[in-house]
Amino acid sequence: MDKKQINELVKLMRQLVSDVQGAPYPSQEENNELYSIWYEHVQRNAQNCFEFLDEYFPDDKQEFSKNLKKMFK
Repeated sequence: MDKKQINELVKLMRQLVSDVQGAPYPSQEENNELYSIWYEHVQRNAQNCFEFLDEYFPDDKQEFSKNLKKMFK
């Protein structure tokens, strides 16, 4: 992995962590627009991180997928 790829990974991970830290607390209301917007945004950034890791760490793909599944059970 070259320096440009490492910098891109760091950028993606920082954005994802920032998104997660700024999570609004879902209210009891049925239509919580702020939470829905945040959730879609975080999902998109998480997918970008996952695709980057999948592309540049193909040898670790099976182990990474297994660990990711454990986290979201």
